[in-house]
Amino acid sequence: MLIVLHWILVVLIVAASLVSVTFSFKSRRSSDGRMRGIYAARMNMSMGAMLILVAVFMMLAYSGSTVKVIIGALFIVLGLFNLFAGMRNHSVYTAMK
Repeated sequence: MLIVLHWILVVLIVAASLVSVTFSFKSRRSSDGRMRGIYAARMNMSMGAMLILVAVFMMLAYSGSTVKVIIGALFIVLGLFNLFAGMRNHSVYTAMK
């Protein structure tokens, strides 16, 4: 059962990183400032989700040493910050006309 959970997390991490790269390319290629901001916000949200998933995978896959728990907690905090900053920026840019 734990092996299946690990594989599900790996697939979700890969999917989130691919979505993040896609929105990064779209953000850099967009000429419209509003769409650039929306794509950057979506990239931040997917990167935050990816960081949270990496932290969960790291905490489940390896034995709990102090350093790994601290690094996992930092990844979770950084991921939550990216997720909420992306959500805030997405709402600001979608409200623009």
